[in-house]
Amino acid sequence: MRLIVGLGNPGAKYERNRHNIGFMAVDEIHRCHSSFSPWRARFQGQVSEGRLGSEKVLLLKPSTFMNDSGRAVGEAIRFYKIEPEDIVVIYDELDLPPAKFRMKTGGGHGGHNGLRSITAHIGADYRRLRLGIGHPGDKKLVSNYVLGDFAKADSDWMEPLLREIADNADLLAEGKDSQFANKLTLALEPEKAKRSGAKPAGGDKGGKTAATKPTKSPGGKGQSHIRQARHAKTPNLPKSGPMADMLKKLLGQSDKS
Repeated sequence: MRLIVGLGNPGAKYERNRHNIGFMAVDEIHRCHSSFSPWRARFQGQVSEGRLGSEKVLLLKPSTFMNDSGRAVGEAIRFYKIEPEDIVVIYDELDLPPAKFRMKTGGGHGGHNGLRSITAHIGADYRRLRLGIGHPGDKKLVSNYVLGDFAKADSDWMEPLLREIADNADLLAEGKDSQFANKLTLALEPEKAKRSGAKPAGGDKGGKTAATKPTKSPGGKGQSHIRQARHAKTPNLPKSGPMADMLKKLLGQSDKS
């Protein structure tokens, strides 16, 4: 059994809070994968069982409020005898800009009370998926900021991020964190992926991907009229005979030119 935990606070009051992006991510996984059962109350939280890829997975949203998240996580792992490497905790990260993410295993809690509680109950060796929400700029503003709702404009980056997490959740369940991170980077930050040399999935049998740069034809669309005129081919004119003499007179040319 693998455990994927989303952190947040229960209740409609907190539903759209920045602090609840962990809940949102787990909800999106649940929504996108039909194998999961309806949510039910268990382990001091809301749980759903299903499969991601070849793995049996328990989704968990603690109902203990953020600061006591470890109680719910601790009950679940003791019941199923789940090892730390089989646990992924998804949560909000102030020190990452919005739309950014990072995967890591172990480490400190960084001042996040949900992680502080989980580490106190099960140790620090679990895996973490950190989702950036940005920082308000002043430590005194942090509490109101994380408990404030996302703006409507945040949907432009948040919805694609949550969708990609759900679409690639099977890699999380299988412990393939590097592949998971690569997939998200390719989808959400293609320019960064290109600079780092990451290769998109698919491509031909030789491992090469199809060219995406459109082919430009001289004088084609996308060029100014001046550039089109520069690229236009000069018509073939007769160089001798009556027609050539007539054209020279019309164009004011002489035999010296």
